[in-house]
Amino acid sequence: MSGPSQRTISREVSLRGVGIHSGAEASITVRGADAGTGLRFRRTDLEGQPCIPADLEHVAGTDLGTTLAAGDAKVMTVEHVLAALGALRIDNAIIDVDGPEVPIRDGSSGDYVDALVEARPVEQSAEARVMTVSEPVALSGTDGQSYVATRADGLRVSATIDFDHPAIGRQFGSFAIDEDAFRREVAPARTFGFVVDAEALRARGLAGGASLENTIVLDENGVMNDGLRFPDEFLRHKVGDIVGDLALLGARLRAHVVAERPSHKGNVAFAAALRAEQKRFAREPVLDAARIMQCLPHRYPMLLVDRVTEIEKGKRIVGLKNVTINEPFFQGHYPGHPIMPGVLIVEAMAQVGGLLLMNYLENADDKVVYFMTMDNVKFRRPVVPGDTLVFELEVLQLRRGVCKMKGRGLVEGKVAAEAEFMASIVDK
Repeated sequence: MSGPSQRTISREVSLRGVGIHSGAEASITVRGADAGTGLRFRRTDLEGQPCIPADLEHVAGTDLGTTLAAGDAKVMTVEHVLAALGALRIDNAIIDVDGPEVPIRDGSSGDYVDALVEARPVEQSAEARVMTVSEPVALSGTDGQSYVATRADGLRVSATIDFDHPAIGRQFGSFAIDEDAFRREVAPARTFGFVVDAEALRARGLAGGASLENTIVLDENGVMNDGLRFPDEFLRHKVGDIVGDLALLGARLRAHVVAERPSHKGNVAFAAALRAEQKRFAREPVLDAARIMQCLPHRYPMLLVDRVTEIEKGKRIVGLKNVTINEPFFQGHYPGHPIMPGVLIVEAMAQVGGLLLMNYLENADDKVVYFMTMDNVKFRRPVVPGDTLVFELEVLQLRRGVCKMKGRGLVEGKVAAEAEFMASIVDK
């Protein structure tokens, strides 16, 4: 195996408690499972003990918690146990629940993390599924909600919350999500709610099991409980919710996730966006680095195209440039404030255009592309280390060995630069 191994637990563990919304007593037992099983909830109190896979396809609700369902079987408030499983990198487990909702315990993921550690996670022979974010992924919602994921070696979650309550206000924090850090810094943070909302929630069948033993309760004067576990416990709990909802990807995520005003609905939507982007970039490149070097004469440090993902022969092309801090031009442009020179952004765009023309030619090995003019060059935003430039170019006119095309370079879907080119195709 070239990557990390899948993991399960070597012995089962059980916990009991009340559901925070249903108010129903339930027990939960987490059992080891074979490699490739994934995470599955099993309703042991229902006829046939139906299983509900913990994945995005089975999300049935995100109202003050994440609900999974398969057919008539459902299980509510799965995010805390999923956060514990995800942070401990447990890929395969059967989670038996004998009621409609996972027990809330003390309102945090802490009891679940502790129980799973005692269950002694163990490696399996199969390779774990890892989802690596290689290109930035962004999602925006209403009321200032937003998510961005960028490249990282492991999983880190940075989040901002903003509540119009003096005990919360605006809070920001950034947390590495590994077993030790999650157990110490995130897992103990409890869920929270407001007295003013209690009556309306119970009228909707929610918060039926909420109490000061499992929820931080706030009234107009502040926190009604006997203190907080962290000054920013509200934020840390939201970070835990993100980890739990992202576990629905069914893979270990390697990314730095930055969330503004996260919610369960937003978390699940962002997980779906990450999966869609992963599928898009998982396709084999039309031109990889080796093929690009066969088509273009440029070499380090002037080869500025890493990959071509789409070509419509003689019409359009999409190519990528990953901008890293190791680019030689950042040494002098500018020290302490690295910005990619505009002339090199345009050069990279032109190289993608050159690949479009070389792909169009029947006898490309005997030809070379010279750019004659560049018009209407505009820069819309700076390009910095960590950005991925996506170049989209299309042919406007092509005849008698002369081509006119226009292009633009995008970062996170926003235009960073645009230009029009005239190029000539000549013999070597």
